[in-house]
Amino acid sequence: MEVRVVHTLPTCQRSETDYVRVHTCTAPDDDTVTLATIERVVEKANPKPDEADTLVKTLITRQPMTPDEALELATSYAQRKNIEVVYADRG
Repeated sequence: MEVRVVHTLPTCQRSETDYVRVHTCTAPDDDTVTLATIERVVEKANPKPDEADTLVKTLITRQPMTPDEALELATSYAQRKNIEVVYADRG
């Protein structure tokens, strides 16, 4: 399965209901280090009254890696889980 990678802004709307989100930013104490956060997001069409309408599973939180490494890891995860799209943004 081929995974689409879409480069977008953090606040953009997404049409998919199951996707991987990659966010990279510069470390606050060292501008030579990039930190990556990778999340799987599942938006439920008809959640039960006591359930949230969006489930976010954090896979990696603020780990040092290049944007390319983060995107490669996220894409690999998406392929294994049959997720069609990875959204990548840089903060």
